[in-house]
Amino acid sequence: MKYLLALIAAVILGVVLYRGIDISRTPAAAATTAPQPQASPPDTYSPPAISESSESSESPRAVAAMTPPPALPMATAPSPVPGQRSPALLIPVQGKTASDLADTFTDARSEGRSHDAIDIMASAGTPVLAVADGHVEKLFHSERGGLTIYQFEPQGKYAYYYAHLQGYAPGLAEKQSLKRGQVIGYVGSTGNASPDAPHLHFAVFLLGAERRWWEGTAINPYPLLASPGG
Repeated sequence: MKYLLALIAAVILGVVLYRGIDISRTPAAAATTAPQPQASPPDTYSPPAISESSESSESPRAVAAMTPPPALPMATAPSPVPGQRSPALLIPVQGKTASDLADTFTDARSEGRSHDAIDIMASAGTPVLAVADGHVEKLFHSERGGLTIYQFEPQGKYAYYYAHLQGYAPGLAEKQSLKRGQVIGYVGSTGNASPDAPHLHFAVFLLGAERRWWEGTAINPYPLLASPGG
């Protein structure tokens, strides 16, 4: 009987001790020992999906990256002013000086026309030079003018017209930028010019608001070329 009572007492004591240990585990202690969730590494992040409307519209930053910077303006000589002598224009035939020029602007032509230009006599094949900075607006072959070049100056106010050319300079093309003194063609007698008198027919036109190469008000180029520095 003693042994039985001792066994029961030992069992009761063991239960009490076990429950005492379980009670001693407070929530705070359990929280410190609980495993913590691990944060996802940066390379597993997925950006939000882009809708069709977002894909079709480019951000200003993207547009700026794709748009080339604006071209720097070309340095230019002063534009010619009607009625004023100006050193802006270079004599367009290589080797010619102001003393070689003649004012034929008002000379009569067929069908009651006036010349509205000057003729610069020179040997066939003599280089023709751009009178100022600008660009080639039009290369044109006409019945009267033969092979011609229409050059616009950078501001688009004036057109320079070269006619009766024997040929164009190699590589010359429409919209090509030109620099003052650049070879653009060669003196000839194409169109209605006499083969016995090759020359450059040169004209200056004040353009209208539409800036059409075939329209403009003729300006006498003689004082623009014959002035000092021309």
